[in-house]
Amino acid sequence: MEVLQLIERGFSNKKIAAQLTISPKTVDHHVSAVLEKLEAVSRGEATAAARASGLL
Repeated sequence: MEVLQLIERGFSNKKIAAQLTISPKTVDHHVSAVLEKLEAVSRGEATAAARASGLL
């Protein structure tokens, strides 16, 4: 959820990594998982799907 919220705020993977004090590679894996779970092909689509489903 934290990664999804930061994606919604427009954070890059590098900024998400700094915010959560994890590596950018770990963020990349988390973002990929978010996209897969929301069946989205882009960050914008994932944000829209999360809003539509009430996650955000």
